[in-house]
Amino acid sequence: MRQSIPVKRKKRGRPPTGVDPLVGVRMPPELRAQIDAWAACQDDTPSLSGAIRRLVERQLATESAARPRSAAKRAKKPNVD
Repeated sequence: MRQSIPVKRKKRGRPPTGVDPLVGVRMPPELRAQIDAWAACQDDTPSLSGAIRRLVERQLATESAARPRSAAKRAKKPNVD
């Protein structure tokens, strides 16, 4: 008697595309045009998402290097929500 060939079942749904959580952003066309212009000036011409990521990382790095804040100062500052 012949042995049957095992069948590999397909998984349902779209396969995962990334490991980081997705963050959706709405922005006016003028801001997007500025980001596209900045990306075009870069050596490696990043995609829109790559350009946004790089700009955010760059800004966070400069802010943390320029203004190191102690935990005591953060605790004294009132929240304005």
